[in-house]
Amino acid sequence: MSETIQGLAVELKQTFLDYLASKGLKNTTQRMIILEVFLEQKSHLSTEELYLKVRGKNPKVGYATVHRTLKLFAECGIAAERHFGDGQGRFELVHGEDHHDHLVCTGCGLILEFENPQIEELQEDVARQHRFTIENHRLELYGLCPACASK
Repeated sequence: MSETIQGLAVELKQTFLDYLASKGLKNTTQRMIILEVFLEQKSHLSTEELYLKVRGKNPKVGYATVHRTLKLFAECGIAAERHFGDGQGRFELVHGEDHHDHLVCTGCGLILEFENPQIEELQEDVARQHRFTIENHRLELYGLCPACASK
């Protein structure tokens, strides 16, 4: 793990610990295992997907604990819950001000992140033309990944 990623993990762990303390919640071993596994992931995880990964490290962690802990991650700002039209929430790690958009495969469910400064600039231009102040936005493009398109 690179120093930058390790530094981010330490920062996010501290953010979570501070949040728990501010809410009078306990810092449990199970929550720390869930956080560790979550921070190792590179994808957008449903509760079920994270639960299966956590169970590999500690089979005593329950599904409800994973779900509640993911909600705590979102509440304290280290994760964001996203909905990509498949009926389940998926959680992704939040990297401060790092903004990105998504390509979502309607065939296999693959979710790819991308950044494009031209799209960001175009959105700002449209908002300016309409004297609209953007507070937040999300761009999701739905279609088929190369593997599904070639089937």
